[in-house]
Amino acid sequence: MKKNVKWRIALTLAVIALCIYLIYPPKDKIKLGLDLKGGTHLLMQVLTEDAINVETDQQIARFEEVFKKNNITYTRATKEKPGQFYFEGTSADQEGKIRDLIDQYTRDWNYTFTGDRVNFRLKQTAEQFLREQAVLQTLETIRNRVDQFGVSEPVIQRQGSDRIVVELPGIDDPERVKNLIKVTAVLEFKLVKTGPAPDEETLLQEFGGKVPDDVEVVRGDPRRGLQGYYLVSKVASITGKDLRSVRRGTDEWNNPAVSFTLTPDGARRFEQVTGQNIGKQLAIILDGKLQSAPVINSRISDSGIIQGRFTPEEADDLVVILKAGALPAGIKYLEERTVGPSLGSDSIRQGLMSGLVAIFGVMVFMVFYYRLSGLNAVTALLLNTLLTFGALSYFKATLTLPGIAGIILSIGMAVDANILIFERIKEEMALGKNIASAIHTGFGRAFSAIFDSNLTTILSGIFLFQFGTGPIKGYAVTLICGLVANLFTAVFVSRLIFDLVVPTNAKKLSI
Repeated sequence: MKKNVKWRIALTLAVIALCIYLIYPPKDKIKLGLDLKGGTHLLMQVLTEDAINVETDQQIARFEEVFKKNNITYTRATKEKPGQFYFEGTSADQEGKIRDLIDQYTRDWNYTFTGDRVNFRLKQTAEQFLREQAVLQTLETIRNRVDQFGVSEPVIQRQGSDRIVVELPGIDDPERVKNLIKVTAVLEFKLVKTGPAPDEETLLQEFGGKVPDDVEVVRGDPRRGLQGYYLVSKVASITGKDLRSVRRGTDEWNNPAVSFTLTPDGARRFEQVTGQNIGKQLAIILDGKLQSAPVINSRISDSGIIQGRFTPEEADDLVVILKAGALPAGIKYLEERTVGPSLGSDSIRQGLMSGLVAIFGVMVFMVFYYRLSGLNAVTALLLNTLLTFGALSYFKATLTLPGIAGIILSIGMAVDANILIFERIKEEMALGKNIASAIHTGFGRAFSAIFDSNLTTILSGIFLFQFGTGPIKGYAVTLICGLVANLFTAVFVSRLIFDLVVPTNAKKLSI
């Protein structure tokens, strides 16, 4: 037996055994993508302006508290638009004190004094940071919601500056999951100024038909038994960010409801607001819709309840949403696509058929053209496919329809490598060299060309994976795995087969 053959046989058998272990049973080990398994594809845009709006509300609330605590007088605080607000009615002799307080409590806002007004504008760097964080937090929140719902093998990834792709393969209840994701879950507690009224005109009669600067109009959710329109304060007393825990409970009529407790800071602010507004209504608003408007009967500190004629399922979903966290910004759906399981099965069948036809065609050609040496290439080709699927299983990669195309291309590259080697061997034999020398020289001279071509294609695949979207990534993964396997099978395994079956003193080679 030739030198080093034993350890090469052991290594090859170990690799084969490992790959079989990794992919068996294939149904459980090979993850299928949305196009093969069926499911839902969503492309959404994060409305980052909402995050700026929430930050503006919170900043107004902070300065209202700070100004009152430090005896700074003003008549009203007004939000002009997201990222801009002002305090009106300040005294000129308090300007220095106001400057000191602003510098002490925030550095993210620019401010100017015009007469009796202090104008605030969010700094550009802070605005960019908030928009970036809004996208990242939305991505994480959606991932948490999907994980709590129990969807298996979801794909949730960012696309561009403010877009997110969500793919949910093989889900049993697509509508419920889509609704779970779509709910923004911006929870706000705001004081009711007046209402309800049957329409906005009636609601705004006492204000001359115009909405005052410090309030906004919200509509009751008919599903919760709330009809008409309400006028509520523009700045929220507390928001979903102030929740510490949330669970399903019941209201006083034993109907499903959602109980919550607040963080220490939220509880302090909630206690102050409720203590100063006993007898008034408090609007509980979820995604801009009024869920309930209970009367404040006493000071409330760190706990409360959200009620609104929920079904048990709706209450459970709301708990999941609030536990996962409110989305920091709204989302707009740009694309929604559903792939049925039958279409996925057809894709699998057609994809496997195309792969098998490609492999069979290549095998027939190699055996026909290179005779018995073609069987060497066929063996390496089968092992290449086994290694590719083993790598997919090991890295927990998802097999997609473009991924099958990547496997087929890697098969072509594998055959190309064997052809280079065989042609080199034939050239050496034509020069009069013996069989053993021709095989040794053929592999040696073909290696550099094989390595260069595979390496450059692997690098291209890495760039496709790094900068591509879902389908492109699936193609790149299988292509890279197949080409790395090719470097092992075409050079190492093919040479081993020749060393095993071709005697050292052979006079002929079936090639």
